[in-house]
Amino acid sequence: MMHNTPLANGELERRRFMSLAAKGFLGVSILPWATPEGVMGAGLGLNRPLNYAPKAKNVIYLYMSGGMSHIDTFDPKPGTETGGPTQAIRTKADGVELAENLPLLANHADKIAVIRGMTSTKGAHQQGNYFMHTSYAQRATIVHPSMGAWMTKLDGRFNPTLPGAVVVNGGSRHPLSGFLPSAHQPLAVGNPNEGLRNCEMLRGFNDQRFEKSLALSNKLDRGFVEKYDLKKVRAYSDMYDDAVRLMKSQDLQAFDLSKEPEALRNSYGDDHFGQGVLLARRLVERQVRFVEVQLGGWDTHQNNFTRVPERTAILDQALSALLDDLNNRGMLDETLIVLATEFGRTPNINVNEGRDHYPKAFSCMLAGGGIRGGQVWGKTDDEGRGVTDQRVEIPDFNATIAYCLGLPLDEIIYSPTRRPFTLSDKGNPLVELI
Repeated sequence: MMHNTPLANGELERRRFMSLAAKGFLGVSILPWATPEGVMGAGLGLNRPLNYAPKAKNVIYLYMSGGMSHIDTFDPKPGTETGGPTQAIRTKADGVELAENLPLLANHADKIAVIRGMTSTKGAHQQGNYFMHTSYAQRATIVHPSMGAWMTKLDGRFNPTLPGAVVVNGGSRHPLSGFLPSAHQPLAVGNPNEGLRNCEMLRGFNDQRFEKSLALSNKLDRGFVEKYDLKKVRAYSDMYDDAVRLMKSQDLQAFDLSKEPEALRNSYGDDHFGQGVLLARRLVERQVRFVEVQLGGWDTHQNNFTRVPERTAILDQALSALLDDLNNRGMLDETLIVLATEFGRTPNINVNEGRDHYPKAFSCMLAGGGIRGGQVWGKTDDEGRGVTDQRVEIPDFNATIAYCLGLPLDEIIYSPTRRPFTLSDKGNPLVELI
């Protein structure tokens, strides 16, 4: 586990030190510099610890859209009425059991931290999805940024050519960059097998014709921007420039899955989720900071004990292949893997052999990025109805992600209406997991 240390120890990287110092000098915030306890969150006065020596540099975020049943995946309750027919299996980690639906992941349990104490107040899909992605309740008057947008805003991009964040198989309800500028907008990718579409030069164009057309376009744009020097106009121009730069870069090949050996592609699974997870690995390898891949179909109001095994088979194969792949490439320590969902499913089994929405208790998972594997955080009662130990709210979970990345938990970003926000609201990180 990492501990906060005084500035004198020299563990603050130069960029973050300068950022904090500048804020202090300019009166934006004042930090109590004198003591080890003083290197804490500032701004909102939440006094949350910051991690200044993170291992994680990038995030692969696997989102189980629809509400994944905790009882049939990461928190099995065999032998109980609520557990249904789902049995538990032993894993590679002592004392950690998973549902029989995750046999491959069971062999990787020594690399993962299962969080069984998750709880939420949002029991509808749209509100729950939004809350998990932003740490804030959904409002009609504002759209809050998702974690990928926060990450690029607070810590920048590593690769100036590729986008800082990407969402694969995402739905239309994703909050994306929220109120942050368009420079932090995650790139949406539909079918990962198709690569990045509409990036090839038009038929009949050569480099000379393209450059001539581009020069004319830039000339026209300059006149418009000079006349209408507006933030949104400049943002559009910057986005266009980014697209051209990417189109002409070798980094575009990161989106081409055909570059991977067939055996490796097959190990992830031939479905959109598995190939999306492989794409995520290729992108973080090229220093894309945050890649989210969604797997839907978890809304099991009917036939839960048929549909969950179908979903978990896809998840189990892709996630296990990812852990192997990252570990073999020496990338697991610097890549934080997050598995999340908006809520769990009811312990009670309904008349349709299904489980309904249940935000009171559910499970998530973390791996890599400095997380100690082979552990379980939180506990539910014998029937999976409620959290009995180590309760984790969604802002706490998101604060933990930020902590692993060394992001400033209490740095304030103002919305266009000048309201102050932080990336995980008032959440506190689970520092014991590291």
